[in-house]
Amino acid sequence: MYRAISIAALALLGCTLQAALAAAAEIRLVSPGAVASSLNELIPQFEQSSGHKVTVVYSPALALADRIARGERADVAILGEPAADELQKLGRLVEGSKAVIAVVGVGVFVRRGDPKPAIDTVDAFTLSVKNAKVISYSDPAMGGTAANYVGGLMASLDADGSIKAKTKLTPPAKPLADFVAGGGADFGLNQITEVLADPRLELVGPLPAAIQSYTRYAASLMPDSSNQTAGKDLIEFLRSPAAAGIMRSKGFEPSP
Repeated sequence: MYRAISIAALALLGCTLQAALAAAAEIRLVSPGAVASSLNELIPQFEQSSGHKVTVVYSPALALADRIARGERADVAILGEPAADELQKLGRLVEGSKAVIAVVGVGVFVRRGDPKPAIDTVDAFTLSVKNAKVISYSDPAMGGTAANYVGGLMASLDADGSIKAKTKLTPPAKPLADFVAGGGADFGLNQITEVLADPRLELVGPLPAAIQSYTRYAASLMPDSSNQTAGKDLIEFLRSPAAAGIMRSKGFEPSP
């Protein structure tokens, strides 16, 4: 009798484990690099609490939006809100699934320990740019949201071409950080979260309010996903108060 009960119990346990494995999903998440410092901490928490597995693929935000428009597949996409809205109109994101999870501005940064330029007003920032020997930011042609904004801002300040002559463009993220950390520039410009993620760098501060640009990052489901329920779970987790607290610690501002 006891043997029969044990066999029944083992069979039940086996069914339970099979059900749990069947419920677990492998989620493909595509995201801009500016969110990486937060996701590095949040994704393991989500995986532990949900049982799902998440693979994250990073790309400059505007380049990522272009790839999705041309048919790239994933389960969940994090994008700047304007791009997310446009892709939803094109049917490349699930209507009604978009949730703004964080907001981030552009900051000025230096190699840790280097002199900090004055940036507290637009005039002070402009003078610091003109007095610098070299400034650096990511190449706008590679599709970064902040890089495209900064490129336009620098062009608007560069009446005589002197700023362009001393600007060093780099690939996004680590090459930019490496260049400034190696002493290649007086200062760089990038989204604040990416600056705070690198201990070699020191944030001088955000751009003055009159010339600041904020990116609102939104997570959305993708229509060709076979993991819609798991994707919804991930988005709900990313917009939770606990996730917001971690994102704030990485340099994001609270989402509205």
